Amino acid sequence: MEVGEKELKRKDKKKIILATTPSGETIEINAKSTKHKYTGADIIFYIADYLFFIIFTISCIFPFYYIFINTISDAKLVNSGSINFIPRGINLQSYLALTNASDLGNSVLVSVARTILGTALMVVASAFVGYLVTKKEMWGRKFFYRFLVVTMYFNAGLIPWYLNMQMLGLTNSFAAYIIPGIVAPYNIILVKTYIESIPGELEESAFIDGASFMTVFRKIIWPLSKPILATIAIFGAVGHWNSFQDSLILMSDSPHLYTLQHRLYIYLNTSSNIAAIMNKPGAGNNAALDFANNGLLIKYTVSMVSVIPILLVYPFMQRYFEEGIMLGAVKG
Repeated sequence: MEVGEKELKRKDKKKIILATTPSGETIEINAKSTKHKYTGADIIFYIADYLFFIIFTISCIFPFYYIFINTISDAKLVNSGSINFIPRGINLQSYLALTNASDLGNSVLVSVARTILGTALMVVASAFVGYLVTKKEMWGRKFFYRFLVVTMYFNAGLIPWYLNMQMLGLTNSFAAYIIPGIVAPYNIILVKTYIESIPGELEESAFIDGASFMTVFRKIIWPLSKPILATIAIFGAVGHWNSFQDSLILMSDSPHLYTLQHRLYIYLNTSSNIAAIMNKPGAGNNAALDFANNGLLIKYTVSMVSVIPILLVYPFMQRYFEEGIMLGAVKG
């Protein structure tokens, strides 16, 4: 019945399928009869399923929505807790007021530079090392791979880490944001597993044509590994963007190297900092001063400032991210 199948529509608009049996006989099958008939239990299940995911989605989105509507509402209403579902007294003064904090712009540049450079180097290193540890020709392959895995479970602790960074001259230096994160064991494992799923015949044909390992990596492995590379790029970018502990500990004498998260951490814990900045002569209009003296609105606004960039980047990477994160879920 798989041979000679055709779909026709009669004048009565009923869709039929003409199928040829192995013996050569042609029969008609009414497409309507092949439709699944839902029972009462099926309907109840689907309704409950949809309701659950709708509620779950709302519970994930609402906190961001709640913070956002408070940042664009009147400062006095926000302070009194009157903003719950709909913004009132809409204005953007809370965001414009942050521009009066001169040190915030520099922290944004530091975080952007750190995120772009650190993520790019991490992705390249993870891809290259992940490819190397799949090659039996690599000397000491098992030892180095196991050594990488061990570092995921054991570390010396905070104080030895700080002393090590100090001896390496990475305190009060922008390099402290980049160098320690280049080698990421977990990402290397993900890349290695993905590369092993690529048919080996592709590499063998390239080697027969005289390609080197570097050529194979650049022209075959790298293009075919885009899904997993996009996945680890998101992991790395989010990690760099949200990190503030290394800035807090290592940049004690270099305020100009504070990351955005470190700066916002200071603002969240000492809202009077912004008030002092805003209240200086020429700091801005009355709306900006109202914002400066509203600690709750400050916390809402700086929280949105920190999360908006990642929310804007993720949709462009989602297609690759979904494909890469499902690695190993289906075999065969």
